[in-house]
Amino acid sequence: MNEIYTTLISLRNRIGRKGQIISFGCLLIGLIPMFYTIWNPVELKTDEEEGTFLIYRRQSLIGEESFSISKQGNETVVWSLQGENERGRISGIQAILRLNEDLTPVFYENKRISNSDTVTQLKIFSKDQLLSVQEINQQELNTQIPELFFPVHSNIPAAIELMLYQYYFEKGKPKNIKTFPRGEVNIRQSGTDSIQLDGKMEILKRFVVEGINWGGRTVWLNQSNELVAIVKANTQIREVIRKGYEHALPVFVKGNIKEQMAALKQYTISNKSELPKYTALVGGDLVDGLKDTTMRNMTILIEKDKIAQIGKQSDVEIPKEARIIDVTGKTLIPGLWDMHAHSNQVQWAPAYLAGGITTIRDNGNELEFATTFRDEIQKNGALGPDILLAGMVDGAGIKGNGIIRARSVQEGLEVVDKYYKNGYHQIKIYNSIEPEILEAICTAAHKLGLTVTGHVPLKVGNAVTAVKMGMDQFSHSGLFLSVLFPNETIDDIGRDFMNNMEVSQEKIDSSIDFFLRHKTVLDPTIGLKVIRAIPKGKAIETVEPDAHRIAYELWEGKRFRTGLTLKRSEEAKRGYTKEMAIIGQYYRAGIPIVAGTDNVVPVFSLYLEMETYHKLGDLSPFEALRTATIIPATVMGLNDVTGTLEIGKEADIAILDQNPLTNIENIRTVSAVLTNGNYFESNPLWIEADFKPKD
Repeated sequence: MNEIYTTLISLRNRIGRKGQIISFGCLLIGLIPMFYTIWNPVELKTDEEEGTFLIYRRQSLIGEESFSISKQGNETVVWSLQGENERGRISGIQAILRLNEDLTPVFYENKRISNSDTVTQLKIFSKDQLLSVQEINQQELNTQIPELFFPVHSNIPAAIELMLYQYYFEKGKPKNIKTFPRGEVNIRQSGTDSIQLDGKMEILKRFVVEGINWGGRTVWLNQSNELVAIVKANTQIREVIRKGYEHALPVFVKGNIKEQMAALKQYTISNKSELPKYTALVGGDLVDGLKDTTMRNMTILIEKDKIAQIGKQSDVEIPKEARIIDVTGKTLIPGLWDMHAHSNQVQWAPAYLAGGITTIRDNGNELEFATTFRDEIQKNGALGPDILLAGMVDGAGIKGNGIIRARSVQEGLEVVDKYYKNGYHQIKIYNSIEPEILEAICTAAHKLGLTVTGHVPLKVGNAVTAVKMGMDQFSHSGLFLSVLFPNETIDDIGRDFMNNMEVSQEKIDSSIDFFLRHKTVLDPTIGLKVIRAIPKGKAIETVEPDAHRIAYELWEGKRFRTGLTLKRSEEAKRGYTKEMAIIGQYYRAGIPIVAGTDNVVPVFSLYLEMETYHKLGDLSPFEALRTATIIPATVMGLNDVTGTLEIGKEADIAILDQNPLTNIENIRTVSAVLTNGNYFESNPLWIEADFKPKD
């Protein structure tokens, strides 16, 4: 197996200077006989079918999956080998599937290739009239073999998914197919798309498939029911396209957006009921976000989507035609913000609202999807939070992120202009931008009224230089805390500098002065570090108590992360604990700190972020709440519109069963939300998003 990994490493040498993967399909195909022999030393037949799928992340080519299908006696055998170079991270997946003559699965194994060994992530096989399911870090399951079933999991290789659709047609297009290790899959044709292939028009059948990734994936089959393309999310958009069809990528992107918006429309029809002209929230306790106090037994009168009056019930005149909502015993707070979102699918809309999140900053997404999602909510009244967009741009090279690149000053200016014309609020800088290009982007963005956020590019060196070049905001504590060492680069100090280098109070005070003078905004994403520090073999629920409630397609991939050794875990905890002590000082000095998640555990990671600010940064519950309400509203220029509960502001209101000022963990008790003139109970929205409702 190390031989396979060594070969995957050689992919580094097959990447062009502009970050384009030249081709390593032949390489992977050449490996198929090798890894098949490891599994079962039977010589491959010469009449096997071979093929390749190209793998994209945010429309940027990052890898290939090569596969082979052959007959071995009475069985059809599918071999798949997938290799990726995603932002410089080499990874591989190998899989084998055996099916009997009627395409019923009899054996499936999926392995992750690492630099030291391979790990079997999932193994399913028939034995003694039982189906045995062996999933990594889970108890073995033995069950009766269902009439219809197929092995399906969130990172299923395309070649295995190809056979799922063959099975679907072989079995007469059943409404549902039970899947293992859990769940069921639903496949339905929704339309057709036309493309040009070899100079001829080809009609592809477009399907929506639910039960593999969170929400639905959009799938295209040709007229022979062969898999052509997949567009999926599971919190990040990926496109998988059969080689030869890659020129039709824009068609697949457009088709997926169409299906996503159709799903959003259905969420809206099923859940949205506009409030009358007047709505009164009566009898609740009020945390307005302005002061660290709770006002008891208050009434908020809302006219359309604005707060008209706030006061004691006896002091507020409620119109006779008003809808009255009794919130006695509950606590009303400003709607929450997630300042580091990647809302790559419409399932975020009900999930965010269910959790009390009424505004998000999308910090990097595919332009076509992001703008359409935003506009459906903002312009067409679809269900969802308000979305502010930060447009990602990266430079050349194998570590580049996404398809929008600035390899020259001129390209940088064109990117800024493109995002501005599409209504973006910010430009987000990623790791590979050259210094002179960063400076040009910042200058152009500021002229247009845009701010610049994101990472500290590697060649820029540290946060001090990035600020001087024009960056206004930063993501990730491990990057912006390079400000503590202004004469050294991030590479010089290393990512574990909190444990390895002295951080004096003098350095902290100097960094505070620097950020205050430049009005810099910081988005620590510390919850990401908390979860990444989990020891190997420990469930994510040990630090994120609501993780079990997320959609099972997400949960199966997030529950047991790769994890760290116990020693490395303790070092990581010490590191982020020291970081939070500094970030707490930053907050108290007046540096704007905003809460963001980076999609660790959808919605719930925002709560973890705020809880960590309180527990490790010594922020009071009220101060932690402000990092997800008025502070982000202020830094995004919307503090006159939202962020606190005041007369004249938008009625962005989260309704909680318990008061977060008495215990920050009560932020998890959201039971309803108001935004954009609509009132929603949380549990129906959780169910709509395929999450478990709150008990």
